[in-house]
Amino acid sequence: MEDARKTEKTHRPELLANGNTHSQLQARSRHILRKPKTKRTAAQIERAEILFKLHPTIEKAYKLAQALSYIYENNTNKDVARLKLAQWYNEVENSNFKSFNTIARSIQIHYKPILNYFNNRSTNASAESFNAKIKEFRSMFRGVRDVKFFLFRLTKLYA
Repeated sequence: MEDARKTEKTHRPELLANGNTHSQLQARSRHILRKPKTKRTAAQIERAEILFKLHPTIEKAYKLAQALSYIYENNTNKDVARLKLAQWYNEVENSNFKSFNTIARSIQIHYKPILNYFNNRSTNASAESFNAKIKEFRSMFRGVRDVKFFLFRLTKLYA
């Protein structure tokens, strides 16, 4: 674009095989990176192939992210999940992605509570949601002066 400005010519971006420019490809691919392969449309499959061909590191990161979600979706046995998480951790170490190292470290530090998910596949999401509601309710009144009255109102609203 800078060369076109200097020579006062119109800039014509390079079109890829699917008719997108490079910037369009990147902007339209963000939704693809959140989906598993099985849930893509035909246009998204084509776009993903082009994106991964041009940017192999994005493909590598995508595969690591999908591998982690696959562990949670398809394992019910705690021991199998522990083994799969250890293998995923080794893949992350070999990939040298700093962002994945943070996730891998968190899993390594908290692996026992994380593996408890595989016992009956339950999370503490409902408790976290309720805590967020309490915080929001408390912030609406800028703090709590009368604790008994606050608890009374909470029970009336959320019981």
